[in-house]
Amino acid sequence: MGEKGVSVWVWLAALWRFSRPHTIIGTTLSIVGLALLAWTLTPRATPDLWELMIPLLATWVPSVCANVYIVGLNQLEDIDIDRVNKPHLPLASGVFSVREGRAIVAVTGLLALVLAGAQGQWLSLTVILSMVIGTVYSWPPFRLKRFPFWAALCIFGVRGLVVNLGFFLHFQQGLGGGTNIPPEVWALTVFVVGFAFAIAVCKDIPDIEGDRQFQIRTLTLRLGASAVFNLARWVLTGCYVFLLALTTLGGLAVQPGFMVITHLGILVGLWWRSQQVDLGNQWQISRFYQFIWKLFFWEYLLFPLACVWR
Repeated sequence: MGEKGVSVWVWLAALWRFSRPHTIIGTTLSIVGLALLAWTLTPRATPDLWELMIPLLATWVPSVCANVYIVGLNQLEDIDIDRVNKPHLPLASGVFSVREGRAIVAVTGLLALVLAGAQGQWLSLTVILSMVIGTVYSWPPFRLKRFPFWAALCIFGVRGLVVNLGFFLHFQQGLGGGTNIPPEVWALTVFVVGFAFAIAVCKDIPDIEGDRQFQIRTLTLRLGASAVFNLARWVLTGCYVFLLALTTLGGLAVQPGFMVITHLGILVGLWWRSQQVDLGNQWQISRFYQFIWKLFFWEYLLFPLACVWR
């Protein structure tokens, strides 16, 4: 029993790593944030926030399954590269066999399609588009991750456009609203598109050695780590300045004091933290990349709260 119990826990821990937890957290918070926005911005929405709980859970399950399908397929196609860049991942370390990886990807992909398809057109469309883009990103002969422009387009296309607009319309429809997308959702979408672009270019900086060995011509290999790091930093700065400008000009129905104080504070923190990064230290670059993801997570809490508190 002891050995069997340990093996089960080891397998579950490997499955958690296989699912790339930071992407699961991002998907979860985006669903929660967009549900709150739909509840706040839909005129005919029920005032009872608890009525969102079941739709939230029903949306979350197929979305996380799609997430695992996408990141799992990427790992199946990148086993040799990950042995250099990310040797802790289950397929690269040998904890999971290729057969196990394929089974997990197949099951989660099928579950995502079936469960989303049972919940209406917008969730179904969101999940299908995300999975199609995730597939062509990783899978030969397309393997768009080899090309900086197309790789970035895939990432911010899913995280920025597909997720934000699709989930919002799904929740808005469930709350009895139409298909109008308010300015606040467009503003968040533009912000996330820029943010996802920064994540897309920044994620390759710590992976430069493996990408060089396997001739994955990322932007980091073409321009250098310093140029890409600065590009990501200025794009992130532009995202925050964009929201601050819209808020101060009265273009968003948000609580202005809360928005300005929180976003100015984050912007200062971003620049302070970026100044501490040694681009010759892979661990520091990886930590900064995870820090950017945390800022991404926070936006799906701060922006909806600013709308609720208006």
